Amino acid sequence: MALDLNTYIDAEMSSHEEVFAAMRESISKPFGVLLRASLKAIGSGGKIVFFGNGGSAADAQHLATELTVRYINDRAPIPAISLSTDTSSLTAIGNDLGFEDVFARQVDALVREEDVVIGISTSGNSENIVRALRRAKSKGAVVAGFSGCGGGRMLGLANPLLNVPSQQTARIQEMHILIGHMLCGALEQELSLI
Repeated sequence: MALDLNTYIDAEMSSHEEVFAAMRESISKPFGVLLRASLKAIGSGGKIVFFGNGGSAADAQHLATELTVRYINDRAPIPAISLSTDTSSLTAIGNDLGFEDVFARQVDALVREEDVVIGISTSGNSENIVRALRRAKSKGAVVAGFSGCGGGRMLGLANPLLNVPSQQTARIQEMHILIGHMLCGALEQELSLI
């Protein structure tokens, strides 16, 4: 059976629009908390640390790059890193300590109390994300998360938690990059860098 392209596109766009509309209310308060915490971190010499698995790993490095290079206009860099990009660390930790600690070990080495740590997990249940958030919390860093599916195990751990009201991985990922882009833009504006 051939795909009816118009019907498929309409269905995908409608699904996206429904989640987008529902998300507006669910993230407004935690987004403000994340923005204030990020501004405080940057003002006190800290950084923003992103990490995730798979597509969320790509989002983590994308968002860290938007901050360290630029989002809209040329400006001074905003300190940010992704724990998802160093293949030597990822493979050594995975091999020697286990994949569950692939981010927690990096948190031990790199995260300070002044930092904001953002774990990205569409389900909210990824063991390596949860472990890293717990480790960052024990170090006194602000522990934040982007999730979906009700928040999973990140619920009650990440504060703020920006939870996309959807069970569909693709829709959650689409909203995560939107939330991340909004954070980048808001930081630039608040820091008067654009």
